[in-house]
Amino acid sequence: MEMRGAVLITGASRGIGAACARRFARAGYPVALNYNHSEQAARALAEELRAEGARVELFRADVGDTEQVERMVDNVLDKFCQLDILICNAGVARQQLFTDITDQDWRELFNINVDGTFRCCRAVLPHFIHRKAGRIVTVSSMWGVTGGSCEVAYSATKAAIIGLTKALAKEVGPSGITVNCVAPGVIDTDMNGNLTAEDLEALREETPLERIGRPEDVAESIFFLAGEGASFLTGQVLSPNGGILI
Repeated sequence: MEMRGAVLITGASRGIGAACARRFARAGYPVALNYNHSEQAARALAEELRAEGARVELFRADVGDTEQVERMVDNVLDKFCQLDILICNAGVARQQLFTDITDQDWRELFNINVDGTFRCCRAVLPHFIHRKAGRIVTVSSMWGVTGGSCEVAYSATKAAIIGLTKALAKEVGPSGITVNCVAPGVIDTDMNGNLTAEDLEALREETPLERIGRPEDVAESIFFLAGEGASFLTGQVLSPNGGILI
């Protein structure tokens, strides 16, 4: 089997991040699994994948903190020597009326969702540029494309990630690095756990494929964008959404 460098997945303990960890590990990639608060879930996932023969290492870091991000990337490179792929998946969401958003609420969402993506990309790029190779996949949301009522701050952060992705792709393309984005539709994750059964049913009915997405659906899109089949794609936004935005 071809020797592969590691994939670093932020927010990898559950949901889309965990689905990505399983997808890449089962394809033979060494996985650097980042988590912050969900240590128990992260350790359980690592044990599951190691039992299948995968090489998985855990890295605790808050993407909202520059020092922790830089230390994490240094530790990943110490462990694996080579890093091929960065998946910027860590994020937070909050539903509230626009007039109820405080300065702190706004800053917290931008610090994790946007600044966290920025910090992770900045930390890995010297390694990628030196190697003249690398794949970065960011995670936005369909609300970053369309906007979502009562999710103005979240929508703004996810729109900013799309702008970051498109601009960075142009800047680092000459170094052989691709930067792409996934903007998922409604996915069955903890982040959508605040939705009622009635809300989910209404969203399912609005979706042409007539189902709510699974984390694995998004992981497949991310896996594609990180692979050789997407070597001529950069600055793109792929939206696994079941057709809800068509």
